[in-house]
Amino acid sequence: MKDENRFWALMARKLSGEASEQELAELQDLLQHNPAFSASMELMAAAWKSAPETAMPNDEEAAAKRLLQKARQQQPPIPTNRPAELYEPIAKRRRKKDGRLHAWPWFGYGRMNSYVKSGIRNLLRNKGFSFINIFGLAIGMASAILLLLWIAGELSVDQFHQNKSRVYQVYNRAKINGNTETWGATPMAMAPVLQKNYPQVQDVARINWVGAFVLSAGDKHLQCEGYLTDPGFFNIFSFPLLKGNTSTALAGRRSIVVTEQMAKKLFGSEEAMGKQVAVDSTTFIVSGILKDLPHNTQFHFDYLVPWSYTKEVGWENLSWTTNSIRTFILVKNGVTEQAANNALRNITRAHAPELNNEIFVHPMAKWNLWSRFENGKIVGGNIDDVILFGMIAGLLLLVACINYMNLSTARSMKRAKEVGIRKVAGAGKTSLVQQFMLESVILSLIAGVAAVAIAHQCLPLFNKLTGAQLYMPYTNLYFWLLLAAFILLTGIFAGSYPSFYLAAYQPINVLKGNFKHVGSIFNPRKVLVVVQFSFAIIFIICTIVIYRQIDYGRKRDLGFEKENRLFVYNKGDVQKNFPLIQRELLASGAASLVTRTSSPITDIWSWESSYEWEGKNESYKPMFTRFSTDKDFTKTMGIKLLQGRNIDIEKYPTDTMAIMLNESAAKVMGFTNPVGKQLKSHEGTWQVVGVVKDFNPGRPYEPVYPAVIQGPGKAYNWFGTITVKLNPGQSVHASLEKISAIFKKYNPQYPFQRYFVDEAYAEKFSGILHFGTFAGLFAGLTIFISCLGIFALAAYMAENRVREIGVRKVLGASVAAITTLLSKDFLRPVLISVIIASPVAWWVMHNWLQNFSYRTSISWWIFALAGAASIIIALVTVSFHSIRAAMASPVKSLRVEG
Repeated sequence: MKDENRFWALMARKLSGEASEQELAELQDLLQHNPAFSASMELMAAAWKSAPETAMPNDEEAAAKRLLQKARQQQPPIPTNRPAELYEPIAKRRRKKDGRLHAWPWFGYGRMNSYVKSGIRNLLRNKGFSFINIFGLAIGMASAILLLLWIAGELSVDQFHQNKSRVYQVYNRAKINGNTETWGATPMAMAPVLQKNYPQVQDVARINWVGAFVLSAGDKHLQCEGYLTDPGFFNIFSFPLLKGNTSTALAGRRSIVVTEQMAKKLFGSEEAMGKQVAVDSTTFIVSGILKDLPHNTQFHFDYLVPWSYTKEVGWENLSWTTNSIRTFILVKNGVTEQAANNALRNITRAHAPELNNEIFVHPMAKWNLWSRFENGKIVGGNIDDVILFGMIAGLLLLVACINYMNLSTARSMKRAKEVGIRKVAGAGKTSLVQQFMLESVILSLIAGVAAVAIAHQCLPLFNKLTGAQLYMPYTNLYFWLLLAAFILLTGIFAGSYPSFYLAAYQPINVLKGNFKHVGSIFNPRKVLVVVQFSFAIIFIICTIVIYRQIDYGRKRDLGFEKENRLFVYNKGDVQKNFPLIQRELLASGAASLVTRTSSPITDIWSWESSYEWEGKNESYKPMFTRFSTDKDFTKTMGIKLLQGRNIDIEKYPTDTMAIMLNESAAKVMGFTNPVGKQLKSHEGTWQVVGVVKDFNPGRPYEPVYPAVIQGPGKAYNWFGTITVKLNPGQSVHASLEKISAIFKKYNPQYPFQRYFVDEAYAEKFSGILHFGTFAGLFAGLTIFISCLGIFALAAYMAENRVREIGVRKVLGASVAAITTLLSKDFLRPVLISVIIASPVAWWVMHNWLQNFSYRTSISWWIFALAGAASIIIALVTVSFHSIRAAMASPVKSLRVEG
């Protein structure tokens, strides 16, 4: 290093004509001992022409400045002793007014070839740090690719329908207790009126989801999802039939359309068209085979049956006050959303004057992304997740690019001499920027190929986490074009700062060897490290808060017992044979208690606002969650009875019209002692027989709603589930075998399916658990990429301070002192990151927690823990190189630098 610096200083004095005989002799001696300097000397000499001396003989810096000035003002002549065609590209350049040649074009083959070779040589010359650069960038790019695939999938949901611009779902909007509530359920009677009386509507289809039917063909019995729908379904939606006619497939009363996959399950390799399929006990004829549904649709079904079957199974309800199904319309060409809203706004009021519901339409283009309403207005939906994932993809890619910037600028001292030689030889800043930018793009290309491979391998796990069914569209030309653009832009962005940074070196400083800025107050690399770790700490804090919120919900007192209880949906012959089933369950010892309810204790299936009581304001319409039961509700569910007694229609036949209130319901009604009070609804008059402790059947973080538990009413058709409390004296496995045998005995056409209450409740955490998993994953990736960067930076730091470390050790510095000295350079940026990230993370999580009525707090120790974890991770990462450098022999270190 010392000889090289001296060589450049002597060369500057020689070419400027200021070197003494002693200095020329010294230069000659250096060339004899360092043959590698000869090539540089020849290059300098070829680019130089003499000029009048105007400087002081001993002014070395002035001599170097004049040397560079002359090199820029003059161009080397084309040698005449070689074939002219070798220099033809140069000779044909037009000269500028100042006599200099135009710079070579960016896309010139010779220059491109030179840059590519130079870039590959630099990658191979520093294999370790090239690997860290490529691997870190590949991880960031792979993460971004996966997230962008998910975003593309969300944006494509239901966008394949041919008439998507004219398809709308009908929505309700009404003022309830001062708030405007919005819902997508509509009356069954609305669709025929829309089709007949509204010229703006071209076609209409009702959809009623069914999960209780069993499809049978021969000895195969399959319980699956299906829709009851109108014939206009195929006119509105573009779900193609592989066999059959869309115009007639649902026209017959006994027609059924099945998906291709369902046809194979029912009939195997046999032809399904025209075959008989039993839906429960009713025989249908297969009239169409539907191509399996694409993954990017909100519709999920295995079969379609005509709407007319609704009446046959007793589900038809033509009341305009009951909203229970979804209605979709196809408007005529030229009818806008606003025109449709104006036409349909008062349709419910016209048929049910007692209701103040306003009807509006929601376009297909907004179904997936914009379907969350607050106070009657669209405020978001899945678009929030799309924006969030897009931001995270950008942040991960930014962190990876910062790695490249940091490592490239850290290696700048290794390439400073190269920059100096090229500039003295006539290279301009633009050409140097182009060279370094191309090197960045080459590295980005290699990282991009690795990123595609990583994304491909991680895609199954990513699909499992998101619940999506994404794939890499290798056969799609646009995918490759977008990927190429993605790689190119990443390379340009990552290489932008290092390129201008390296190209900005002044040859004078390079030749004199004083281009290092070890003690500078403002260090861009430290700023970039701060940015990296700020993102990482934000993710760490968010992850901790999310998991605290999950734990907070899990430990919540639900007001009922989850353990050792299961429920079975009331299907097929279960309702008819329930007395026999109940008797055998209790007699077998598998169950200690059995009750029928309208819905599982973990779900809310029904809301009611028609209750009236003494002293109630007529304009006050509170909503109550509603359950119905026959007997032993509180005992089976483990709900505490506070006043009165339980409902028992066997012991008290009048309990068919009995009702129990929870604490919140009694408070809403203003009752101190509710037992004995009467309530009236559209079903009749109810007698309050008991009060139970508040319980939460809804989502884990929702407030406890006012709830009523009533008898079955006069219709006896409110029971949707059977809940069983298992006998603790028997093993769960033995009890399940007995329960399964009993249900199969009395309901042989249906497969036995049971659901544990604790598992059903745990499923409610799946969404927030996935969110927490993603936050933790992103935090881990950010920390990992950041640590890759500081690991490499620590190596360069130790390498560039070898002599300093040797001197300190000779003067008596301990290993611990040197390790601390080297490590504290990274400790400061991490501490600054903690200070920056903490308020940002608090603001993000505070706003996020506002979405939950039941939420945890953000404690101070979360920030302390995240900060401490980041500091420890950073110190552990850099300690390897710090300790290694501190333990090196000072004799060897000084010999290397001397």
